[in-house]
Amino acid sequence: MTDYRVAEAAELLGVSTDTVRRWIDAGRVASATAEGRTVIPGADLAALAASLVDEADRTRTRSGEVSARNRMTGIVTRVLADTVMAQVEMVCGPYRVVSLMSAEAAAELGLEPGVKAIASVKSTTVVVERPVSPRKSS
Repeated sequence: MTDYRVAEAAELLGVSTDTVRRWIDAGRVASATAEGRTVIPGADLAALAASLVDEADRTRTRSGEVSARNRMTGIVTRVLADTVMAQVEMVCGPYRVVSLMSAEAAAELGLEPGVKAIASVKSTTVVVERPVSPRKSS
């Protein structure tokens, strides 16, 4: 499972790193230490992201408006799949995004709760893709 550093979690949720650290201290999200850094398990971050969307008093945490052709990085919070289609739910900062795609595409992308993904929004179509990881130098 994917772990996220505090800064990565903050970016995905659209909040400050201080807010994420306060949530960890308050027990709102689980954390661990890996290589001397505080990390949040992807599934726990996904659960927190889903709970934030459900909060009635949630305020917008990003400035400016989002255009219809925006690419938003977020975290997958839920995947419902059958043999043909998959419904993928994501939280991208303060936004909840839902995409319908083939079950094969969702499987090829490795989409599951806790995975970082990008939602590309154009008109009524939402395209979900995985970000390219930087190559490690030898």
